[in-house]
Amino acid sequence: MQFYTIGQAARLLGVSPDTARRWADAGRVATHRDESGRRLVEGKDLAAFSVELARGGGEEDVSYTSVRNAFPGIVTAVKLGDVAAQVEIQAGPHRLVSLLTREAVEELGLEVGMEATARVKSTNVHIDRA
Repeated sequence: MQFYTIGQAARLLGVSPDTARRWADAGRVATHRDESGRRLVEGKDLAAFSVELARGGGEEDVSYTSVRNAFPGIVTAVKLGDVAAQVEIQAGPHRLVSLLTREAVEELGLEVGMEATARVKSTNVHIDRA
C-alpha cells in the first residue's frame, strides 16, 4: 500500500503543504501518523480526494464540453508568430504548452498573468511510474 507525506500530497494536489495540513485538520482528507509522528495519507484516499477536488466549485462553474481533462492555471508565456502561436500555462505543478492559431489567441485575449484552463483530449496517454 502506498502512503504519502503531507508535503508529497500537497505537491501532487498542486497546493502548499499548509493548505494540505488545513484540509487534513478539517477532516477533508484522512491521515494517520507513522511511528515517527509524521502525518501520512493513504494513496487510495489521496486519489479519491484529488478527484473530489477536481470536480470543484458550484453549478455556475460547470463547463459543457466533452474534454474531461481540465487544468486550470495561469498563462505564463504567449509567443505570437505570423499565423501560429504558442501558449504556456502553469497549472499547479504542471506546465502545459499549446500550439494554436494567432487568431485564436487574439480572440481569447490571452495574455501573461491571466487565468485560463488548458483542456486535453488525446487518443494516446502515456503513464510513467515514479
